[in-house]
Amino acid sequence: MVIAALIVSTPVGSAQTGGGQQRGFALPTWQVNGYDGSDVEQSLREIKTLGATWVELTPTWYQQNRHSNEIYRSSGTVSDAGLIRAIDLAHGAGLKVFLKPHVDLPVPGQDSRNNISPENRDVWFAAYQDFITHYAGIAQSQGVEQFAMGTELSTISSDRPKWLPVIGAVRDRYSGVVLYAAGRDYATVAFWDALDMIGIDAYLPLGTTPTNDVATLKQAWSGAVVELADMSARYGVQVVFTEAGYTSQLGTTTDPSNWRISRTISEGEQAAAYQALLATFTDQPWWAGVYWWVWITPPYRDAEAHDFSPKGKEAEQVIRQWWAI
Repeated sequence: MVIAALIVSTPVGSAQTGGGQQRGFALPTWQVNGYDGSDVEQSLREIKTLGATWVELTPTWYQQNRHSNEIYRSSGTVSDAGLIRAIDLAHGAGLKVFLKPHVDLPVPGQDSRNNISPENRDVWFAAYQDFITHYAGIAQSQGVEQFAMGTELSTISSDRPKWLPVIGAVRDRYSGVVLYAAGRDYATVAFWDALDMIGIDAYLPLGTTPTNDVATLKQAWSGAVVELADMSARYGVQVVFTEAGYTSQLGTTTDPSNWRISRTISEGEQAAAYQALLATFTDQPWWAGVYWWVWITPPYRDAEAHDFSPKGKEAEQVIRQWWAI
C-alpha cells in the first residue's frame, strides 16, 4: 500500500478530534550522557513539528536477573543532571513531559521485565520504592505533568498489598498524574483503582499474517476496543497508550514488540499499523492518546531502515496527517 492511499483513507475531520489527547513520542536513552548533547534538542524540535504535544522520558535501572532483589544504576542509566536537562528542554519547547522510569534486565532480548519475580519480595519492593520515589522527587521538582510508578512488571502486578504502599510513597513525593504502564498484565493489575489513569504498553498482535491492509488491522483492534472501554468505565478513568510501536519490518503487525521480526524491510506495513491505530482510537472518548515507541535514541541522530522509529519513513507521513494541524 502506498502512503498516498493511507493518507486518503483518513476520515474527514478525524485529525481534529484528538486535539485534547496526549500526542507523544518516547525519547529514551541508554547512556549516562545521552541527554547531554544537542541531539535531544533536535529531536524535541522534530517531534514538535510533527504535532506532538508530549514527550516520554524513560530513565532505566537494572537488576541482574529476574529473581534478583537488588536494583541498581549502570552506565546505561542516564544521569540525573541529563534527565533534568531533557525535562527543561522539553518544557522550553512547549512539550509536556511523561516520566516513565524502567527497570530492565542486563542483556536486551534475553529476558523481559515482564518476568521479574524477585526471590525476596520484601527486599525487592523496598529497593523498588527507593528507585521510583527518587524519580518522583525529580518529577515534582521539575514540574513533570505525568508519572508512571511502574512499567510492565507483569509477574508481580497482582500483588496489591505490596504495590499500594509504593503508590502512596510516590504520591507523598509527587502531586501530578500517577499511572501504571501495563504490558501483558493489563487485565490482572490489582491496583487500577488507586491510580489516575490506566496505562497500556499496547503491543497487541493484530493477526498471524503480515498485511498492509488498514481495514484488516482496524478490525483486529475491535476486541481490544470493547475490553479497554469496559476497563475505563469500570474504574472511571481514561486509558492512555503509554507505548505503541511497530518496526519497519515485514510481519511487525503479527508481533509488534519484536524488534527483529524479519530481515525484510516493510515501511508500508509499519505505516498501515500507525494508520489503523489512530483511526481506531482517536474518536474514542475514553482514550487519552498514545506515545509512539520511538523517535530516535539519543545520541544517535538517524533512524535505521528496520527499526521502530518512523523518522523519514512512510509512517512519519501518517503521523503528520493526523497530528500536524
